[in-house]
Amino acid sequence: MRQMHDGYIITGTDTGIGKTVFAAGLTAALNATYWKPIQSGLEDETDTQTVQRLGKLKPAQIHAEAYQLTTPCSPHRAAEIDGVTIDTDTLTPPSTQGPLIIEGAGGLLVPITNTTLQIDTFVRFNRPIILCARTALGTINHTLLSIEALRHRELPLAGVAFIGDPNDDSEQTICRMGRTTHLGRLPSLDPLDADTLRRAFQANFQTLLAPRTVPCG
Repeated sequence: MRQMHDGYIITGTDTGIGKTVFAAGLTAALNATYWKPIQSGLEDETDTQTVQRLGKLKPAQIHAEAYQLTTPCSPHRAAEIDGVTIDTDTLTPPSTQGPLIIEGAGGLLVPITNTTLQIDTFVRFNRPIILCARTALGTINHTLLSIEALRHRELPLAGVAFIGDPNDDSEQTICRMGRTTHLGRLPSLDPLDADTLRRAFQANFQTLLAPRTVPCG
């Protein structure tokens, strides 16, 4: 046996739930590199810039987006507005010496093109997936639906990372009925900066940060 950590795909049950903050914490904790294949919305700080700032990452730990789209909306529509054609065949994870954290755009069934969903690109990436989920009302339905979508495509689910205030019943219900692992919970942070994120990650995700063992050969 050998110790190996190729990294993870980070996705969410919805947009705006905190998966970029989670990705920053995980990338820093694993001393990994980060790649967001498609960025929709360029008016404020991009997700890549947020991850670099909150993770205190070196430039070498950041891989440029394959596509940067102006409008903050579904990639298929943002590409149409910009007059860009997204070629999903070119969305190939960069080669790295260590773990690579890939952050998806929005949720699993977000359209990347008029014929391709975000989840379809994950099939090609061939990495374990961490599903980020809110702890607020509605999370049970959204999270279990996302788990069903992953299982339908036989994608490997490492587990669920919860984000927000504690909700023991919802968290336990999701993991029990979804037959998956509770990876930890990232609490609301005030202030949210590199130091508070680092401390919160070390306190709440020790199991996730342990090396994974895979067979040789």
